[in-house]
Amino acid sequence: MENQGSMPYASDGEQKYSQSDDTDNNNDELGNDAEGVWSPDIEQSFQEALAIYPPCGRRKIILSDEGKMYGRNELIARYIKLRTGKTRSRKQVSSHIQVLARRKSKEIQSQLKDQASKDKALQSMAAMSSAQIVSASAIHNKALAHGLGNLPPPHIRPAYGISAPPTFWQPGLPPPQDIKPYVSGPPPPSFGQSMDQKTATSISGDHPSAPPWQDRSIAGPKLRLVEFTCFVEQQREPEQFHKHLFVHIGNTASYADPPLEAVDIRQIYDKFPEKKGGLKELYDKGPQSAFFLVKFWADLSTNVQDDSGAFYGVTSQYESAESMTIQVSTKVCSFGKQVVEKVETEYPRFENGRHVYRIHRSPMCEYMINFIHKLKHLPEKYMMNSVLENFTILQVVSNRETQETLICKAYVFEVSTSEHGAQHHIYKLVKD
Repeated sequence: MENQGSMPYASDGEQKYSQSDDTDNNNDELGNDAEGVWSPDIEQSFQEALAIYPPCGRRKIILSDEGKMYGRNELIARYIKLRTGKTRSRKQVSSHIQVLARRKSKEIQSQLKDQASKDKALQSMAAMSSAQIVSASAIHNKALAHGLGNLPPPHIRPAYGISAPPTFWQPGLPPPQDIKPYVSGPPPPSFGQSMDQKTATSISGDHPSAPPWQDRSIAGPKLRLVEFTCFVEQQREPEQFHKHLFVHIGNTASYADPPLEAVDIRQIYDKFPEKKGGLKELYDKGPQSAFFLVKFWADLSTNVQDDSGAFYGVTSQYESAESMTIQVSTKVCSFGKQVVEKVETEYPRFENGRHVYRIHRSPMCEYMINFIHKLKHLPEKYMMNSVLENFTILQVVSNRETQETLICKAYVFEVSTSEHGAQHHIYKLVKD
């Protein structure tokens, strides 16, 4: 067994880590600023919306619970209306952003003493839109104010062309209505095992020959995910343990579930590493039916106080009709760059006619534990979501001998606001 460092392992497999231009004066600005009517409550909601909705150029955002497409300024105006009951138009929002960008530009210039620094700052801001200048400042200031000053500088998204597809990303919004919390139920047939024809017909009304999890859950041609859980556990009494689930994917697929929705993989390329072994290269290599996107609404509402006795862990289980040695690479990414990678090796156990791969209570890395702690200390959920907008995880399961990709999962996150706790939605990744 390979073990780097002193960290214990509960799994039978192997694990390792690696660290990877305007001249208006201020009075003119105030006079032209959408009639000058931005009261404190509106301004506060406006600043909140700036942090929630990053600049997206001409790209539109779809709210899946409404089925409508919105531009960023429309979303900000909508947010102000929901928070304050007061109406601001898209054009008023646009005007206000331009005013604040001019003010910010002048403020930065006034703080710089030498001309060379001023010229460099002007050159940098010239390449940014007003929305990018204002939003970068809003998000970064909130992060600094709440103990996340060691995060990278605010990520400025490129302006997508008008023909770009709409994004699935919905920062700061509640989960769509079709997201359901995990509900336990009878397990579906195992990998490679078909349902009784009569039973299948009574459930679906047609005559499916495929098992219920096919096209409805995370399953590649040779391997499928049965369970994935991230948790913290703490001993309260000598014989009593408290376990809290941050995220969870269960074995609950049924014929009543709709097939997985598709998302164009090009929409998320900038959220994951682009170098050798990155998401694009892996997808081009295939098999493309093994690539999935999971949107998690993580439950951070744990009341674990004393972390000295807390165990942070990850449990996952896969199954296959084939016997092989699998390798699981988990890359934690910030602003599209890999921060840390964990690699685990797992061997099959033959159970009930299929080969099971169980990685049980694998210790969470220190980076993730510290990240969760910092995130939990932010006072508002919209601030947490602003940070999570640029936090992703890429998990690749491959055949250790052949290096064939068996399953690739791209994870993106928001904070759950549901009383049901952690939730998720699975998409298949395509390139149309």
